[in-house]
Amino acid sequence: MRVVGVGFYIAGAIILGVLGGRWLDSKLNSEPFLTVAGLILGIIVAFYGVYNILKPFMGDQNNKGKKEDS
Repeated sequence: MRVVGVGFYIAGAIILGVLGGRWLDSKLNSEPFLTVAGLILGIIVAFYGVYNILKPFMGDQNNKGKKEDS
């Protein structure tokens, strides 16, 4: 069920970043700079969040092929 929400998380992070940037642009009269900054920030947050959501499903790749200590 956790994986199903990944798409919504990506869309939400990007949309909130863009909307926040547009709102700041309208207040500061700086179009389109803060909208683009919000988009970039939303993409970064989306990728970081997806990585954290999917990390348990990726397994432990660092210890693959190594013997466990007894």
